[in-house]
Amino acid sequence: MQLGYPVNNDFIEERISEFSQHQNEELIIAEKEGKILAVLSIHFIPQLAIQGSFARISYFCVDEDTRSEGIGRELEKYCENIARDRGCDRIEVHCHSRRVRAHEFYKRQGYVESPKYFIKRLI
Repeated sequence: MQLGYPVNNDFIEERISEFSQHQNEELIIAEKEGKILAVLSIHFIPQLAIQGSFARISYFCVDEDTRSEGIGRELEKYCENIARDRGCDRIEVHCHSRRVRAHEFYKRQGYVESPKYFIKRLI
């Protein structure tokens, strides 16, 4: 997979099945003539202390041979619309520092950097 993770088709099929069963998950796949061009995974999270929810883009990948053709922009716009429809007041995305081209894409779409993110590995 072009996101840089090891490919395990059995695991991915299992995860896609799980996504389809959760009301707070949305998985969008763009394809043309049987070829997957892009994948967008969105998670909707209710906020405790303030009204509204927020949408988190978990995975967003456009095939490298199809980049700069507008597919990413179209999927991001879809994400924005569905987030608004679900009462979200923002969209967040965590994007590794090595993904410089992706950072530029998000900035063009109106995202701003919000720099503090901590993670604790459990494995």
